[in-house]
Amino acid sequence: MKPEQGWVHLLNEQLKADNADYALHNASISGETTTGGLARLPNILAKEKIDHLIIELGGNDGLRGYSPKLIKNNLLQMISLAQNKNIPVSLMQIKITPNYGPRYNKMFEQVFVDVAKQTQVPLLPFFVEQVARDRTLMQDDGIHPNAKAQAIIAEYVGQQLKQLPLAKP
Repeated sequence: MKPEQGWVHLLNEQLKADNADYALHNASISGETTTGGLARLPNILAKEKIDHLIIELGGNDGLRGYSPKLIKNNLLQMISLAQNKNIPVSLMQIKITPNYGPRYNKMFEQVFVDVAKQTQVPLLPFFVEQVARDRTLMQDDGIHPNAKAQAIIAEYVGQQLKQLPLAKP
């Protein structure tokens, strides 16, 4: 997909049309893990003016079978880095396909609940939940939403952002 087809671009266009006083900056990299995000975050925080950090990482960790303990540690460190700069943080719940079985999936999903509770940051619902069960909205891999799904995700995330203290249009 071209960047202008993605949900972040579509949501930013809607925010602009709504005269919102904020915009999203997508610092993601395709295939990124929490380890990669942790390595890149200090530079991002140093270079960008960030009013609120939303962490949406972990899916690639889960798909690779990484230890929930490692994922949790990386998320805790990222949140700490932002909070040490007085940047409010929200964490996105992540879910993965059931490939690794119910035990791993339960431990994986619990990481996000535990991290949010431990750090007292809002836990946003999984942003792909609405489209993940509809094969017509997913790419052939069954993991990534297709172009048709992006507007649905943009609308959903926009509604979630309205719940955050700094995200008031």
